[in-house]
Amino acid sequence: MQDGALNKALKLVREAHNMKAKDLAARLDISNSFLSEIETGKKNPTIDLLKAYGEVFNLRPSFFLLFSEELSGHGTVTKMQKKAQNTMLKLLDNAATSEIKNACS
Repeated sequence: MQDGALNKALKLVREAHNMKAKDLAARLDISNSFLSEIETGKKNPTIDLLKAYGEVFNLRPSFFLLFSEELSGHGTVTKMQKKAQNTMLKLLDNAATSEIKNACS
């Protein structure tokens, strides 16, 4: 199980693109419940699923690896990795919040 950063990033990327979970699940060819489990951290995405996310959102799969705790090879996140994760999550959150506000206007 990840520390939650990857799962949160996946959800924020979807929200920043103003895409409903059911629509993304259909594009990824997975169930709505499986997508929910991924976004809440109950399940972890496979590399193939990260590739599919990348295709849907025009992002390289390596973008998502920033949020993976396995980057250090020791199963822990370094302080620098955590800071980078937090910064990117804030940017994604701001993008998602702006997109949601624009959709409601």
